[in-house]
Amino acid sequence: MMKIKPITVYDTTLRDGAQAAGVSFSVEDKLSIAKKLDELRFDYIEGGWPGSNPKDVEFFKRVKNLDLKYAKVAAFGSTCKKDSEPEDDANLRLLLESKMPAITIFGKSSTLHVKDALGTNPNTNLKMISGSVEYLKAKSDAEIIYDAEHFFDGFKLDKKYAMRTLSAASDAGADFIVLCDTNGGTDFYETQKIMKQVKDKFKGVRLGIHAHNDIEYGAANTYAAVVEGAEMVQGTINGFGERVGNANLVTIIPNLYRKGYATKGSIKLLELKSLSRYVYELANLTPNERQAYVGDFAFAHKGGIHVSAVLKNSRLYEHTDPAIFGNERRFLISELSGTSNIEALGSGISRKDKLAKKVVSEIKTREHQGYAYEAAEGSLSLLLLEQKGRKIKMFDLIEYKVEIEKKGSDEPVSKAVVKIRVNGDEVVKTSYGHGPVNALDSALRAALTSKFPELKALKLEDYKVRIIPEQKGTAAKVRVLIESKSGKKRFGTVGVHENIVEASWQALVESFAYVHLNKKN
Repeated sequence: MMKIKPITVYDTTLRDGAQAAGVSFSVEDKLSIAKKLDELRFDYIEGGWPGSNPKDVEFFKRVKNLDLKYAKVAAFGSTCKKDSEPEDDANLRLLLESKMPAITIFGKSSTLHVKDALGTNPNTNLKMISGSVEYLKAKSDAEIIYDAEHFFDGFKLDKKYAMRTLSAASDAGADFIVLCDTNGGTDFYETQKIMKQVKDKFKGVRLGIHAHNDIEYGAANTYAAVVEGAEMVQGTINGFGERVGNANLVTIIPNLYRKGYATKGSIKLLELKSLSRYVYELANLTPNERQAYVGDFAFAHKGGIHVSAVLKNSRLYEHTDPAIFGNERRFLISELSGTSNIEALGSGISRKDKLAKKVVSEIKTREHQGYAYEAAEGSLSLLLLEQKGRKIKMFDLIEYKVEIEKKGSDEPVSKAVVKIRVNGDEVVKTSYGHGPVNALDSALRAALTSKFPELKALKLEDYKVRIIPEQKGTAAKVRVLIESKSGKKRFGTVGVHENIVEASWQALVESFAYVHLNKKN
């Protein structure tokens, strides 16, 4: 049996990924991501365009002192322009001056692009490709990677010419030739068929694949290319990229692992989830909870029949072990739940216990009223404790008041007064805030921390309001979900009411109660 070659992984998050709408990395962000990718043993890290903007100029200057242990940083650019010789081309000069161990340039594979984008003729384009590669090889010890832009579209338009562009790069000495599905519209059957023809023609040439995800085939096309001989896969962390995005390396790497392909650097699979979250954090984006392999819901089970089966054998409803990729199994509770869900939560309540049926009934009743517990771990935990007879109430509410005042063109001012009774003592606190909920949170926090100092560590991280669909108009019920953090623990609490302030109050109270009870345990 032929031994499968390890796959080279080339990350382009810092360049292609940064072209995604809503994503902007600072120089510090780019350096931090590069360091993280090196720690996980990615083979190549594409840093950007040297000289194209001040940010990339600073990145290439500072990355030399980053002390990377494994990965090679690649500088990215294009072939020389149609009206300049390689030795006179500013873009190629800047690539050489970057002194990076790898240089990646792209050139046109499609006659459509040669004519309409470059405004030149096919032969000139071939000279631009071969001349640029030859010049970089002669003037640098760097590996030269050639990205055949729009190759699959160009192949379908004019197969003979698309192949000639690859020959131009290969004959000039390119170390890797990477086929790009730049518009992301090729399906995996076409990818596999075309990749096979290229591999058959260019025997001994190291080929790669660079797929975009416009029809959500990015990962599939990448795997199809690997099956037909691609040795390098290019992509981004979390699939960030222009338009819909690039092929997602956080999906591709596990896919390769499951099919028996090793990565050249033996990328640390266990750290893929933390890497995914790290890049989301630096991009200031909310993680995709449904992302394959690493999302919070990737191995989440909600239906009672599913949960019952997973408790017997996880392989019944899971395609792989989540722990391999740094993830974990989750069991959700909703109106679709059965007694198996209650047992699976580790609540100490057996599915055969009468209490399990009572808890399921209570949850279904509350979900009908508008509550949702999938993202409200704190509220669910309190509900279970309450059903088991545990006292969860921290205080008695005497009253709360919330006032909003606006004068003329001034900003509105929110004020909240909270009066509670704790162990017989009356506590009154007044706070101002940026809005009614913020003021109410501040007043309640001040009142409770005077009696329970451990609650000072609690922080409100996120606040979401949703109108419950079954209701209509301004009198509709609203559901408030609050995400809080205490130490490293993040959790959600939920409140429901026709009045948004009261719904918020319910969720706030439960966030404090959850932390208080967990500190006591």
